Amino acid sequence: MARRKRHSPALQSAENPDRWMVSYADFITLLFAFFVVMYGISSVNKSKYETFSESLDEALSHAEASQQEVEPIHIGSPPTAVQPIELPNLLTAEERQLSEEIMQEKRRLDDVSQEFQRALQPFIENDLVGIKKHDFWVELEMNSELLFASGKAELSSKAIPVLQKVAEAVRDVPNVINVEGYTDNVPISTGIYPSNWDLSSARATSVVKELVKNNIPPTRLSAVGYGEFHPMADNKDEVGRFKNRRVVLVLMSQAFARYGMSDDERAKVLNFAPSSEKPKAEPAQPQTPPPPSESQVQP
Repeated sequence: MARRKRHSPALQSAENPDRWMVSYADFITLLFAFFVVMYGISSVNKSKYETFSESLDEALSHAEASQQEVEPIHIGSPPTAVQPIELPNLLTAEERQLSEEIMQEKRRLDDVSQEFQRALQPFIENDLVGIKKHDFWVELEMNSELLFASGKAELSSKAIPVLQKVAEAVRDVPNVINVEGYTDNVPISTGIYPSNWDLSSARATSVVKELVKNNIPPTRLSAVGYGEFHPMADNKDEVGRFKNRRVVLVLMSQAFARYGMSDDERAKVLNFAPSSEKPKAEPAQPQTPPPPSESQVQP
């Protein structure tokens, strides 16, 4: 049998149990060197830092002074400040006066509309009166129930105060007033009013006469009947027929009224050439008849 070999005591004594201290010492040395390097990096040489800072300040201040002394080189003409362009007044004195006349006309109509609104406010709230403002006319719409009895053209007693307020609102303005009468489509045939044309015209005439009594010049007034042919609502029900029975006062701009201005004045306000300045057509020259042909000559 083979025998197990045993280590001799000499070999066992040759192994050094403190060999780990060599590696530990190397590690400590490296760690010390690392901290020395870190300390060297973190420490700053104050004198060198101050010297570097002063040199940097001198360089920057010198560059700034040089920049202020050197003027830029201009190429071409120097730039000029942009000034706003003043457009000339393209309107002549006559055109400016024309524009002012139109604006005056609009302001006057606006004042009358506001006066209607103030004087007839209770009737407006009850849907018996309506006001429509346009650029060149104002419409005062009054329901016939406010002015007339059914099928009649004589003004009722409650219509007189209303028309007096209307007359006060339009008395001091020169505008022409067209009084327009309208009916529903229910036929009427009486000895006095054979048709709705007659009834609407008679109602408009009654309103005109009442305005004349309240000192509105007759030259400013006209009466016209439209009958049933210009409804503002559907005549199929009573609500629509109620709205269609009405009298409308149209306060016209002077430029659009037939008797408000002469043709030349109207053309001036509307910026048209007056008729007096239009070129007149040359009178036709009498034509000489051609000589008869041979076939027409009698032997």
